[in-house]
Amino acid sequence: MNNYSPASKRTMYFIGVSTGKSSIMQVFPRWAEYLELNAVIKGYDFEPHAAPELYQEAVEFIKNDPLSLGALVTTHKLDLVKACRNIFDGLGEYASLLGEVSSISKRGNELWGHAMDPITSGLSLEAIVPRDYWKKSGSDLHIIGAGGASLALSLYLINKSKDGGDVPARIVVSNRSNEHLHEMQAIHNQVTTKMNFEYILTPRAENNDTVVASLKPGSMVINATGLGKDSPGSPLTNKVVFPENGIVWEFNYRGERIFLDQARTQEKTKALTIHDGWIYFIHGWTRVIAEVFHLNIPTRGSKFDKLSKIASDAKSRMLL
Repeated sequence: MNNYSPASKRTMYFIGVSTGKSSIMQVFPRWAEYLELNAVIKGYDFEPHAAPELYQEAVEFIKNDPLSLGALVTTHKLDLVKACRNIFDGLGEYASLLGEVSSISKRGNELWGHAMDPITSGLSLEAIVPRDYWKKSGSDLHIIGAGGASLALSLYLINKSKDGGDVPARIVVSNRSNEHLHEMQAIHNQVTTKMNFEYILTPRAENNDTVVASLKPGSMVINATGLGKDSPGSPLTNKVVFPENGIVWEFNYRGERIFLDQARTQEKTKALTIHDGWIYFIHGWTRVIAEVFHLNIPTRGSKFDKLSKIASDAKSRMLL
């Protein structure tokens, strides 16, 4: 049972599953000091797909408590907005389109929900992939998993393509059930895109291996599933063969992350470039903090580098 006592100090909440294990609990106090937030963070844990009234109780409390300023939401983004749509006074464009909320903030007396992943996933991708990479390499992008994080990244790429930006010529999205694939395709049809998306049903890890084997050299493979963090395992088998000179990106930054281990066994033989979810973590949290506290936090440059170093130092101390 969560404690909803009125906050005695400016408070930002983290609504997740195992919030106490997250690096943010060590990072946030140091960021707060650097940014002069005069604020604390508090975690609220719910089982995945919790009862609607539990989400409603939490959101109502944040809305009505003066010193509770907002929250970042992870696993419960879809379920929370379904349960609390009438509690919010407004939803951002992406939140309305995706039917999810990852950021809760206040505008005066109004409570607003935003879906930040299309922004933060894009910022993270640009930090990983060199300039004009897709145009020069002609390689593919394979996103494993068709949930909210995958959809968010696809929307970022669609918007970038409309501005003539560098995007993959072919994007393959694979998922172990058809439901999310159909939902993603329906949203892609709403926003109208000429990008080449392929939606492939992969009920078993061996099926994902087959898709990976079909990719061009230099292609990127992303684990956008919860496997490795929210639940054990990997969407690939140990027999997978990654593309030569490929880029492997694990969205998760903590957990057992077998997907990362599989990539590392081929790092030298396949000349792979491997990234975990740490940069996603930095962008994800700083964008929501900027929204909650109404700050201008840059996405690059000396101030962003300082925030990244503060986070890395705090994470390193946790591992000692």
